[in-house]
Amino acid sequence: MIHNFIYDIPVRVYFGKGQIEGNLGKELKGFGKRVLLTYGGGSIKKSGLYDKVLKEIEEAGLELYELPGIEPNPRIDSVRKGAQMCKEHNIDVILAVGGGSTIDASKFMAAGACVEHDPWDFLDHSKRAPVTKALPIVDILTLSATGSEMDCGGVISNPVTNDKIGRMEFPMLPKVSFLDPTITYSVSPYQTACGAADILSHIFEVYFNMDQDMYMLDCFMEGLIKTIIKYAPIAIKEPENYEARANMMWASSWAINGFINGGKRQAWSCHPMEHELSAYYDITHGLGLAILTPRWMKYCLSEKTVSKYVQFATNVFGLDATMPSFQVAENAIALMEHFFFKTLGLKSTLSEIEIDSSNFATMAKKAVLGGTLKGFVPLKQEDVEKIYTMCL
Repeated sequence: MIHNFIYDIPVRVYFGKGQIEGNLGKELKGFGKRVLLTYGGGSIKKSGLYDKVLKEIEEAGLELYELPGIEPNPRIDSVRKGAQMCKEHNIDVILAVGGGSTIDASKFMAAGACVEHDPWDFLDHSKRAPVTKALPIVDILTLSATGSEMDCGGVISNPVTNDKIGRMEFPMLPKVSFLDPTITYSVSPYQTACGAADILSHIFEVYFNMDQDMYMLDCFMEGLIKTIIKYAPIAIKEPENYEARANMMWASSWAINGFINGGKRQAWSCHPMEHELSAYYDITHGLGLAILTPRWMKYCLSEKTVSKYVQFATNVFGLDATMPSFQVAENAIALMEHFFFKTLGLKSTLSEIEIDSSNFATMAKKAVLGGTLKGFVPLKQEDVEKIYTMCL
């Protein structure tokens, strides 16, 4: 079945080397005079990116305020601080320089600046305050992973409640994104690997679907998957390989900007499960997804779903479709395990990162919101607990 859908992603993208110079200041100035610069640790200062950004802002005659220290798995306290700064200084535009964490946090700062209530009310399942307005956001991407540079979503952690919750709302969509692959040259092999796992998971959440017959989009997704499988290992071994970094960066954006959805209505599965892992244990999001994904794939394999695995196996890995279907499916899952854990070198179990089963029941209940996660295969609390256990 092909469902109706609306596709509307009005993000202006400057892609390629040196696009910041001469363009960033001009774009920021179009939104006003007062800029809040948000970023994480000191990496943008070590790389020289910070100085380039300041030069553009100074030459455009803009007024600069800064909020450094955005955490991985960004926390609500940082969002609160940013929203308050926006109000106090009458900020016109937020410039987020970083990976998904910085951009995600900036989105909710932008929305929080336009309301009087606590920004956590946007995310709290019991309140879910509407997001009707947000300050404009411009971003400079430093890590290919979440795709936050070209979508309207974000995920925020609340350590007090052990919650990590995401939300997508059109007002939080960035206005302009600067994607320069050379900026990602300094990304470590580990973070490059985790980013690759995150990109692949975004695609899998849509691709593994028994209710969408959009062949064109399946072909597009298979191309994205093959792109990451080809170029992530190259980027790890040759961090300054422009072709590899460029392919990863553009694939990251298109994996989650809404294009591949094509009217898909099912819920995501691995992301809600991983959000609980990183909410409780503050692990890297991509690592959690890498550990979960092959086990989720195994758990969901059945007579009803095996045809999708065969399509995946033959079109992505070139496996022989004349073999028994379940053998083809299992071989494809084994190849994904090899890619995550051998080729990318990521840890393969929760035990290896010192996570035991003590919180599985609570995490599983929160992942399905006390009901059923209506994804590729509907998952109840007990199903999610079993998948966590498979990961030990």
